[in-house]
Amino acid sequence: MRTLSRRGLLTGASGLAALMLRPKLGWALEKRNDVDFLRGPYNEAFFFRHNFAYRIGAGMHFFHSKQHDLLQLTPFEEHAEVDARFDKEATGYVIDPPLTEPTMEYYSSYISRAMYTLFRTIDWTHMHHEQTYDIMSDKGISWVDKKIWTDRAVRYYLDAQQAGIPRSVAPLELTMRRVGIMMKPYFNYFRNFYPRDQALFYVAHWWHPAVYEAFMISGNRDQEIAVKGVEDVMYREILPNRPGRMVLSREIMPRYARMSPESANIFDNLHMLHGIAYSILAYKGWSIEEKRDEMYRVIEAMGYQPGDEAYATKFHEPYPTYDPRTYPAWVRSPEGAMGKIMMEMLMEMLPMMYPQGLSKMQKAAIMQQMMKSGRLGIEPGELPGSLRDAIMQVAPGMTMMPGATAPGETPQMMTDMMVANWKRKAERMPSIPPIDMRVEPTLVAPPVPRPEPSAPPPSLPAAVSLLTP
Repeated sequence: MRTLSRRGLLTGASGLAALMLRPKLGWALEKRNDVDFLRGPYNEAFFFRHNFAYRIGAGMHFFHSKQHDLLQLTPFEEHAEVDARFDKEATGYVIDPPLTEPTMEYYSSYISRAMYTLFRTIDWTHMHHEQTYDIMSDKGISWVDKKIWTDRAVRYYLDAQQAGIPRSVAPLELTMRRVGIMMKPYFNYFRNFYPRDQALFYVAHWWHPAVYEAFMISGNRDQEIAVKGVEDVMYREILPNRPGRMVLSREIMPRYARMSPESANIFDNLHMLHGIAYSILAYKGWSIEEKRDEMYRVIEAMGYQPGDEAYATKFHEPYPTYDPRTYPAWVRSPEGAMGKIMMEMLMEMLPMMYPQGLSKMQKAAIMQQMMKSGRLGIEPGELPGSLRDAIMQVAPGMTMMPGATAPGETPQMMTDMMVANWKRKAERMPSIPPIDMRVEPTLVAPPVPRPEPSAPPPSLPAAVSLLTP
């Protein structure tokens, strides 16, 4: 059911006023009518059954929202100070979370006016989070029926909004090849120049799938115990010593990803959109109009397209028995599934970028810059700035594809080649097997962690110390 809400009318009026006051920007008038949430017997079950977990997610969505305006409206030259200051504020919202969740525009009114489709895309996917959390939390829905209700929610998510807003049900292997951002001048800007804030978002991107997996290991009966275990490990270990990368659904919620690969991929595509959006906004070389053009291109490329369902199950699960109440070294590591995807893409791109070939030394230097660029901050030996600029320094003579660097343009030759290659590979790839929902899980004690003598030292101060003056 499509409804025009009171908030939609108010925000639409404010958007129109902003356009009238700032005609030089040329921002297109965008519809601001909301699509209502899907009704079901499970509505608000997560809020009432797991309220503190709900509040933690609300705190994370606060800093997901505010980061947009902060990046656009603060000088890039102050990035180190902004990074530290906002990390402290945002961490406070996780330690003492709010009672309810804001929409994106609440804390970033400027970007709401400039790029409303971005916020509609994010909030619509947050609505899917709410729906699926509620379904899994509702004791009245039998375990065997959880997938039926989840599939219904996925279908509504894909069909109820206008085209381009829902995130794709295809895995990142496909959508990242469609979007073609690796040679853009903003690539990895947020990760490299705002490492503390980026690391906190890595915590959030662990948190959301970890809660789903808590449901999957506990069934209907013992969810409170499992979710409390996830909360405990986040505060005790993960917030003080944050992951070094964006973890994927297949890594942190392998059982849920087998139950609903479509829903799992939707969340991965949202989390990746967050990171790309922050890098675009952090980049100082483009005007707000150029950033908007690029943002909307990215949203469309990573959005749901008819036929994406055929690829929803085309991924591997490296840790199919992961217990989200634990924090093993592989979760903390900067190396993981996302880095593997990006490295494979770069290897596919190099022959088109260097038709004359590369020496072994040049190829090794490119790989080194790629690995350093994919980790938090600026490392010794890393050439700061975009990956493209670093590659051109260590391996001159690059042939740049049309559309590779300009805002709002797609390097079509490159993306077509990579998409075709991956689809051929996907045809030979076995699908991830579905999980048997006829068997409701029984919660067991988490595994005892093994000693890890080579575990890396904490990358950030303890969470509580971040709040001290």
